[in-house]
Amino acid sequence: MPTAVGRELETVLDDLLARARALDPVFGCDVADRLAAFVLRGGRRNRSRFLWWAARACGAGEALTPALLRVAAALELIQACALVHDDVMDRSALRRGGPSFHTQLEARYADRCEAPGAFGASAAVLAGDLALSWADDLVAAADLPAATRDSVLEIWGLMRTEMVAGQYLDLYTQATGTRSTTLALRTACLKTARYTVERPMALGAALAGADAATAAALGAAGRCAGVAFQLCDDLLGVFGDPEVTGKPAGDDIRAGKNTYLVALALSLAASGPDTGALRLLDRSLGDRSLTEDGLAGVREVLRATGAVARVERRIRRLTVTAERHVSRAELHGPAASTLVRLLREVASPGPGRDDGPHAVPSSPSSPSSPSAAARRPGGGR
Repeated sequence: MPTAVGRELETVLDDLLARARALDPVFGCDVADRLAAFVLRGGRRNRSRFLWWAARACGAGEALTPALLRVAAALELIQACALVHDDVMDRSALRRGGPSFHTQLEARYADRCEAPGAFGASAAVLAGDLALSWADDLVAAADLPAATRDSVLEIWGLMRTEMVAGQYLDLYTQATGTRSTTLALRTACLKTARYTVERPMALGAALAGADAATAAALGAAGRCAGVAFQLCDDLLGVFGDPEVTGKPAGDDIRAGKNTYLVALALSLAASGPDTGALRLLDRSLGDRSLTEDGLAGVREVLRATGAVARVERRIRRLTVTAERHVSRAELHGPAASTLVRLLREVASPGPGRDDGPHAVPSSPSSPSSPSAAARRPGGGR
């Protein structure tokens, strides 16, 4: 299925690139071509797979294949928008095992721009906007059944707004220093869970004409699995090996992000007898110059407070709850089993991560220590 989406992307991007190059060759080369290359070397296409298998499990036939592939391609483009913008906001130099989009443009004009960093960031914002525009155009032009078009467009609109709201909350907590486990989970739900799992599954169910009860069950399952996905990603953001994950380790700490892992560790440290742990976290969070030794100290505190173990337990509970919700849906055939497997993958260590091979660190008492798990090869934010 990811191969079919890749072919669909190649088809639609050929036309979109031709239009961009006709507008201006510099824009076409620097922005449109680079964006297309970024999209085509995507990860495991998890969002597309959730849409596809949810639709099939809800009874979608072969006649819906063109519409499913077109909306799936649009999901990959909106994912590209999110990643390009996310890397600008996080000042991240790596993505998918190579330079992030803004870093590529900074390097291209480093010898000609007075402020290559500002140029690269600004151009990357435009590239993300272009990806979003292309995604919207694909959905608007998709050959959708009249009975489902309004539902699909409503879900699509909600997903875009939720993604932006979650991204803003991420920035807000960094800027204000807010440390709240409740807000961290809310951010994870809006920023990642809904547009990664819940809304793609909802789009598939809508395209297949699923009944309200089935759509609701899939939505609840997707929300649980999507939050688990983000909690796994939070762990990887601290413990992951960049050569395996394709992204830097420690960026969330240096940026001062209010992840659930961090907020929980602060709460546990504040209520415990070791005031040194709380002081270390307070001075390390948001420290852009934090050294590798300093990051190692943060990792140790995260383990010692019990935050890592608690996050892992929450991930397992969310995965079990997701499967329970799926069992209540009216699903059909082998596609139902595939959908359950995808939910397990995205909310678990190792395979199933979406943007380069990822693995989740386990607690020190488990067979795989954080250092071992961070090296474990996995699947394809």
